[in-house]
Amino acid sequence: MRIISITNQKGGCGKTTTAINLAANLAVNGKKILLIDLDPQSHATLGLNIKSEFSIYNVLSKLTNKKARLENIIQNIGANFDIAPSSIILSTLEQELSGEIGRESRLWEVLNGFKGSYDYVLIDCPPNLGILTINAIRASREIIIPVEASRFSLEGLGQLVGIIELVRDRLSHEVKYKILVTNFDSRLRHSFKMLDKIKATFAGKLFSNIIHVNVKLKEAQNEGTHILNFDKYCRGAKDYFSLSREMIMMDEPAVEVTTKKLEKKMSEMIKEKLPRLSEVVLSISAPDAKEVYVAGDFNNWQLGDSGRMEKADNGTWRKSVNLAKGRYHYRFVIDGKWTEDSGNPLSEMNPYGQMDSLLEVASKKTA
Repeated sequence: MRIISITNQKGGCGKTTTAINLAANLAVNGKKILLIDLDPQSHATLGLNIKSEFSIYNVLSKLTNKKARLENIIQNIGANFDIAPSSIILSTLEQELSGEIGRESRLWEVLNGFKGSYDYVLIDCPPNLGILTINAIRASREIIIPVEASRFSLEGLGQLVGIIELVRDRLSHEVKYKILVTNFDSRLRHSFKMLDKIKATFAGKLFSNIIHVNVKLKEAQNEGTHILNFDKYCRGAKDYFSLSREMIMMDEPAVEVTTKKLEKKMSEMIKEKLPRLSEVVLSISAPDAKEVYVAGDFNNWQLGDSGRMEKADNGTWRKSVNLAKGRYHYRFVIDGKWTEDSGNPLSEMNPYGQMDSLLEVASKKTA
């Protein structure tokens, strides 16, 4: 049973969104999941439309007159997906535990005696570094730290890493952490600059997948459900599905797996679940250009290998991409100059007053 805390003291970084939607995507991949809402604000509980007389407070508190065991408070969300809900009264637990010996290990003691048969226990932590978060870190072997591609998020990250190291030194408890970049806006150059800085600062500590800005994720929570029940084909759903596959890959017994092998296997696993893809060839005539890229929704607007086009003898640059059914914005970059596709009559103005070309991809017909 992998016990994983999802924490960051900075609010608005997608912590609860990650807890809910990662849990849902792990569950749809056949893993049995328990999500523990350890945040007194109860955002995960509310975000899944759960109402319960008992909460995790009744499990952790020794003063409550309504004592309960963890297995007694668990509510079912769907196939393979359960939640241990929270409530506002959990905020009093910090004071209750303040003078208690072993206060950092209260949750660990509960989970150590828990008989539930789960593959993953995900803990959604409060947005601070108090005793509840310390309890979550102590109970976990792994931590996911959602981080926005912004300066303030990066600066606050150091404080959390310091707490993880403190738990290691004071309680002799080793915890591995990985950083998940969330709320990534691929339309902004600043986002890519901050992403590069995060990669340079925390090399080897980042998930390969990132979570892009997607309004559907917020809309799903407002409706009291996870993204797979709301819009399973939106970008947010695909991002969290890919993240769940990356998590599952970590369960593989072979530790020394090369990056290329890992990426290949992830690609194969994702293809099994994602909708059928159609091959689309994008082209533009630029005989005098030295290099041409295509950037769009389908490659996170990046100018790397995924967007590099090949030049034919007639001066036409081409790029083949495999796309699922949907609507995509894109632009060409010719020797550093961004331009729309002059051969495509479909276009739409972007937030920066420039025209993006539009690509409509229909469903691929099966044989």
